[in-house]
Amino acid sequence: MSRVRVHNFSVSLDGFGTGDGQSLEAPFGHAGNRLHEWFFPTRTFQGLHGTQGDAGGTTGVDDAFASGWESGIGVEIMGRNKFGPQRGPWQDEAWRGWWGDDPPFHTPVYVLTHHPRPSLEMKGGTTFHFVDAAPAEALEMAKEAARGL
Repeated sequence: MSRVRVHNFSVSLDGFGTGDGQSLEAPFGHAGNRLHEWFFPTRTFQGLHGTQGDAGGTTGVDDAFASGWESGIGVEIMGRNKFGPQRGPWQDEAWRGWWGDDPPFHTPVYVLTHHPRPSLEMKGGTTFHFVDAAPAEALEMAKEAARGL
């Protein structure tokens, strides 16, 4: 039986994962990378992005937290804003998310949107499914896709 884990990597004290004014030019809004500055120097981040190979990056409490973010995750559910900056009907289905051709999820990802589009298969096992569903419905889809994780 699947377990549900609710997680946010970085959240401001008032509960937001980005600042105001999120856009293509400012993916994290007006605050830039401020919420995530703790993460960038970690060994986990450096390994994910290949900037310093396996030996680079800091260790310690920040890296310990960062390294556990994907453990035991079989499916991700996200809002459309996390997938990209477009609002309303899709103007450009060529947009493939903020992460490039190999997103860090490596699982199915259900993107909640009022404007569904065809599923998008990426490298590394990530497939984005764009669903117009209530959160409870998306959770049921995700549990089925997680195959017991």
